[in-house]
Amino acid sequence: MSAVKMDQVRESLSEKHVSLQEWIHTTPSDHKTVILGPTTEEAVYSHIKTIESSIEEAEAGTLGTCVVCEESVESERLEIDYTCCVCLDHFSVEEVRDLEHELELAQAVQKTLLPQAIPELPGLEIAAYSRPAQLLGGDYFDFAEFKDGRYCLAIADVAGHGISASLHMASIQAMLRSIVPSSHSPSDVASQIHKLFVHNIQFTTFVTLFIGAFDPRSKSFTYCNAGHNPPIALRGGNNAHKNTLRLNPTGAAIGLIEDAAYGENSMRLESDDLLLMYTDGLVEATNPRMEMFGMNRLQNLIESRYPMSPGDVIHEIKHGVEVFVEGSSLADDTTILACRIT
Repeated sequence: MSAVKMDQVRESLSEKHVSLQEWIHTTPSDHKTVILGPTTEEAVYSHIKTIESSIEEAEAGTLGTCVVCEESVESERLEIDYTCCVCLDHFSVEEVRDLEHELELAQAVQKTLLPQAIPELPGLEIAAYSRPAQLLGGDYFDFAEFKDGRYCLAIADVAGHGISASLHMASIQAMLRSIVPSSHSPSDVASQIHKLFVHNIQFTTFVTLFIGAFDPRSKSFTYCNAGHNPPIALRGGNNAHKNTLRLNPTGAAIGLIEDAAYGENSMRLESDDLLLMYTDGLVEATNPRMEMFGMNRLQNLIESRYPMSPGDVIHEIKHGVEVFVEGSSLADDTTILACRIT
């Protein structure tokens, strides 16, 4: 690898290192708990250690040296995975096949930036709202179709906001739209995106991601929550019998830890059940007294207004937040996705 390319890799790794260190030291513990899901901070430190080792190798000019022949691995592969240490010539047939698949997905990330839209999905009434804190934002929601015909509902949030976050989120959009049609489950999608994301020098932060799979025939809903704020499922056809569920994380945020494992949960939804997905800009909206809107206030608000259409739900939430912040500006991107089972 050329010295210029090695410097670019080192700079990207250094930026990623600073980003994770800042997150570790400045994020409140309760917020860390959500983003980490069932894992611990030790997993983040393990990832940081891998980055530090790679930075040291880049500074010494040995990053990407093949452990078999001691030649440099292909620079294109090193950009996708900075931990590569074996040349293609030494790969088995199966390993070459897996790598070709990953490279195809990486190409799709770079080339496929499709516009998002809210489709009409059988069994669902959907409304959405998204407002960036700056001109561009890092929030994202989208829809796709799994290989088995179930509908994918996704919402994500890149750590940070602005131009850098928006560029990362464009890549997440391309990944999701490339991976979902050939996948069977939300956890498989999260695992593949993490694998493409975690060692790619182009990505210097992490992403929280919630992916759900809805079957309109059985009304079953299977989800994987990668460190995202828990969506709220409001159950029951009337106020007397409703109950509320929080769809808590089943894995850590994408790109946050070294070896991530993503689980998933399933539930059956009924007519008039409400599913509310959102990004942290909503619950972290702050009033002049530095109080946050919070998840409990959000849950109480939608419970008190139930039942209503998804569009009305979003209208009520927006109004509730506006009253709460008392004219204060919102510091983070805010996205809300409301779905009613029909």
